[in-house]
Amino acid sequence: MEGVDVDMAAAESTEADVDDMKRRLKEMEEEAAALREMQAKVEKEMDSVQDPATAATATSQANREEVDSRSVFVGNVDYSCTPEEVQQHFQSCGTVNRITIRTDKYGQPKGYAYVEFLEAEAVQEALLLNESELHGRQLKVTAKRTNIPGMKQYRPRRSNPFMRPRGPFMAPYFFAPYGYGKVPRLRMATRYSPYY
Repeated sequence: MEGVDVDMAAAESTEADVDDMKRRLKEMEEEAAALREMQAKVEKEMDSVQDPATAATATSQANREEVDSRSVFVGNVDYSCTPEEVQQHFQSCGTVNRITIRTDKYGQPKGYAYVEFLEAEAVQEALLLNESELHGRQLKVTAKRTNIPGMKQYRPRRSNPFMRPRGPFMAPYFFAPYGYGKVPRLRMATRYSPYY
């Protein structure tokens, strides 16, 4: 019977080991679930931190395109023209929301303006005012285009045909007694030549 007791004790100890392993496995699964939950929360916070920037740029780009679809470019605007005068000129097309006359860094007008309307239909009416006169100058009215960031055309520097290409500095192969680049002038009796 002693062999049976040993088997029963071994069975009880293995059963206890199995129960202990199950308990530890359950704890590890709970810990893994808590870690997954924490990681999901952190990723969600990171996305919410990054999303406003990307969402803001996408929203601002869409908003800019919508505003540009309601705007016109007015070229050849007189330098003494005020935004109120431009507004009166385009008032017949529709309700003017904003007038922007571009200026240089000294505050002097550049000679063109942007007119933003409340309705997109007013742009078609404004395009009919192309080549109309304001302050004695013929205006150029076109639909405003939306700038696409990063689409500036690269123009490489043009070479000057009159400039020689610069090479590495070459030392003279002979000693110049008068200095580098200086040549003694020889005075010879020459005939008068009016074309030389």
